Amino acid sequence: MDASEALLHRIESDPSSAAALASSGDFDIERRDPLEDLVLPTGLPLHPIAGCGAGGTYFLCGEHGAGERPVLYADSEGQATLIGADLVEAVTLVVVLPLWRDLAQGFTISELGTELRAERPDFDIERDRLLHALGLVSVSEAEAAARLLAVAARTAPDYVPRVPDDAHLPYELIFEDAPARNRPPG
Repeated sequence: MDASEALLHRIESDPSSAAALASSGDFDIERRDPLEDLVLPTGLPLHPIAGCGAGGTYFLCGEHGAGERPVLYADSEGQATLIGADLVEAVTLVVVLPLWRDLAQGFTISELGTELRAERPDFDIERDRLLHALGLVSVSEAEAAARLLAVAARTAPDYVPRVPDDAHLPYELIFEDAPARNRPPG
């Protein structure tokens, strides 16, 4: 069992961690039914592993046991991006930087952190508790954002999903120009 499969198994077998991921990171393993069937241009299979409250779906890409299994997020509006080189990186992102999607809208990490902590004063304690429960290493919000933008830059062309019907265009990239606008401070 690779690290992604092991982490998914830990989440599935720990209801309190699964509930915390759903409430704090909007990564809900009970929402595995995507709104649309999607395919990748490479033909790699997509395995839905979680969903979000806005109708988006998180997919583990590739065959079980494959060397590289990045995580793709496809929203309900026809946009998508890779969010992690593997499930460990993706779950770390949603725990450390749950408002990651807002980076594509031009918000800074500082703005997102301020907003998050204003709404949830105990965020840092909850984050650390969840990372520990899942056996994940803590990273800074800036590091999580840097990893996100690096893997998002690899989305095209191989991981841009589309509906299998030829009449449907490929999804748009969530972070098409975000890396240039929103580089985390070094």
